[in-house]
Amino acid sequence: MGDYDEDTAFLGQTGPYFWTTFFLLNTVFVSTGFNGLYIVFVGAAPKHHCLIPDINLTEEWRNAIIPLTIVDGEEVQNQCSRYRLDVVRNLSAKGYIPGTDVILPNLEQEGCLDGWTYSKEIYQANIVTEWDLVCDNQWKVPFASSTLFVGYLVGSLISGQLSDRFGRKKVVFISLAAQCISVLLQSFSHSWRMFCIMFLFVGASQISLYISAFVLGTEVLSKTMRVVFTTLGAFLFYCLGYMTLPWIAYGIREWRTLLAVLSTTSVVYIPLWWFIPESPRWLITQGRVKEAEAIVRDAARKNKVEAPTVIFKEAEAVSPVRTYTMLDILKSKNIRCITLMCLLLWMAINIGYFGLSLNTSNLSGNPFMNCFLSATSEVPAYIVSTWLLRKCPRRALLSSFLIIGGGVLLLIQFIPDSLQYVALALEMTGKFGFTMAFSIVYIYTAEIYPTVLRNVGMGVCSSAARIGSITAPYVIYLGTYNKVLPYILMGSLTIASSVVNLFLPETLNRDLPETMEQMQDCQGWCNVSKKKKSVQNGGGGNPSIHEVKSDVQTLTL
Repeated sequence: MGDYDEDTAFLGQTGPYFWTTFFLLNTVFVSTGFNGLYIVFVGAAPKHHCLIPDINLTEEWRNAIIPLTIVDGEEVQNQCSRYRLDVVRNLSAKGYIPGTDVILPNLEQEGCLDGWTYSKEIYQANIVTEWDLVCDNQWKVPFASSTLFVGYLVGSLISGQLSDRFGRKKVVFISLAAQCISVLLQSFSHSWRMFCIMFLFVGASQISLYISAFVLGTEVLSKTMRVVFTTLGAFLFYCLGYMTLPWIAYGIREWRTLLAVLSTTSVVYIPLWWFIPESPRWLITQGRVKEAEAIVRDAARKNKVEAPTVIFKEAEAVSPVRTYTMLDILKSKNIRCITLMCLLLWMAINIGYFGLSLNTSNLSGNPFMNCFLSATSEVPAYIVSTWLLRKCPRRALLSSFLIIGGGVLLLIQFIPDSLQYVALALEMTGKFGFTMAFSIVYIYTAEIYPTVLRNVGMGVCSSAARIGSITAPYVIYLGTYNKVLPYILMGSLTIASSVVNLFLPETLNRDLPETMEQMQDCQGWCNVSKKKKSVQNGGGGNPSIHEVKSDVQTLTL
């Protein structure tokens, strides 16, 4: 077939059809926003200590049976041990007074053999309180968080193949149904293992929904609307869902009810099946030209323009094009080096972004407000990054925001506990920096790789991003040993990646490389040993960077 954009140019760049499709598709991203990070509340550990059974103890001994320990310079009750119950019972029966007749630190301690008592000040019930995921079982919470991101990895690998075979629209609504059912079944989990298994399906269905809806939007919308959709629309509507999550969780403090409510919200998307069209581009690739024409003619009717008698013209036969694979990025030292640095960048940014997102429940203050502020900080980041990318050098821009994100995390450890709001402001600044870096690295990586390797290169980087997000919960888990360890690790890794980024080639105002040879001639540290070549690139023939973002970002989400 001929060029789709040329064949459908009569539809115009805007109009009721495009605006309606734009908003309907974007509403889908709202559900991915509030279904993505509910583990922040479902897996939060409330204040707790060993359960004291209902036995005959004096009030003094009942208050003193939990040992005191120093945590971050503050004396608090030990959460994982108590003084031996039989010893305390005998001392209480003999009338001894704790601290006066008995030196408490000399008493033998034991674990929480009868379970724990949890504060219900913030959470009525969650997976931590239901399955006692504290002390020796505390590692199970970050493991559960990681299963979500493992699901992201699995879903990102299979969703593209499914949508290529069965169609974009079908996969969008199948993924939406799978997400709804997975979250609902997760709310009925009878064990931690079942919760983790269902969380994997939640992650796979959610990322599949995001990617397939993103692909559908880039293929259905006009060139102008596509730019808005890929640079702002999808991200801002995701943030809208993310900002909605803490208020839903604030109103529903019991985790099973919370998940059931979140899952049922997907029901509102059922009517969209009759309003969101299938991708005409995909239909054409399947030989279903009449169906594609019917959709385009309906779009012309809604936009109040007249469609030509013949919409899609046959094109001349084209010679077969060589298919490039992952092995091709290993053949050149230059590409290997650039890819290695890109992998480090993507991993570091994802560890920082998801680490800070998951850490909101551990911050001082109200966890619901902290989560809302964390989500809100992303909105200006996406808007500002879209504007800056039009004018600023990518290398300096990315390194600057990596330094901002990593630098403030390293500063947090020096903020005294009395200035908690300053520490919170720094953490939100770090989240802003990571979100900026998150959006910039997509477009920067797309500009570095040549057309023949762009999809492969972005796919490899996306896999590295998933590894980073899987690691993020364990980075936050280090805070149980020392609250500054996650900040030191994330900050140091980010600062190191900002230095590595300086060795990548600059891409601002340069034609996008089409071949591997053109990429090899990009300036940068990777090819300092090579003899510099002067390559004359013709303008006009290369696609705009926003068009490239539309084509490749679907592989990286």
